[in-house]
Amino acid sequence: MEISMPPPQIYVEKTLAIIKPDIIDKEEEIQDIILRSGFTIVQRRKLRLSPEHCSNFYVEQYGKMFFPNLTAYMSSGPLVAVILARHKAIAYWKELLGPSNSLLAKETHPDSLRAIYGTDDLRNALHGSNDFAAAEREIRFMFPEVIVEPIPVGQAAKDYLNLYVTPTLLEGLTALYLAS
Repeated sequence: MEISMPPPQIYVEKTLAIIKPDIIDKEEEIQDIILRSGFTIVQRRKLRLSPEHCSNFYVEQYGKMFFPNLTAYMSSGPLVAVILARHKAIAYWKELLGPSNSLLAKETHPDSLRAIYGTDDLRNALHGSNDFAAAEREIRFMFPEVIVEPIPVGQAAKDYLNLYVTPTLLEGLTALYLAS
């Protein structure tokens, strides 16, 4: 008797990473670490946020003592927003970042990105989404045109390919054949 198992489905999760203004000159170095850690860079955008945009992005922090300093810091220069993807992207990125307080990170997680690049609790070098809902909201904030839904697998992927990709390929390959 043969037991048929369905093929495994790999869920690709996305998260938002931000290279903050004070370490923008280390972008290439950090991007190399990101890629060597198994992430795919889905999209990258260099931008400068106004204090108002920073307030909207960090709305959950509103009312906390450090909020004015945070918005001033994040609007002090250009930053790089990056959509990262991989299996369990949020958890792996948070692990790579280390504790949000860079001083604590230097003591407890000396190889983490915040220990290496951060200087204190506020200037912690990099941002990472806390959870799936935050990642969705933050990606939509930084990349309003991006579709956040998971990459289709199984029948949904086959349907998409049959509906959109196959006809386009067929038309293009036919035209290429007729032109030769």
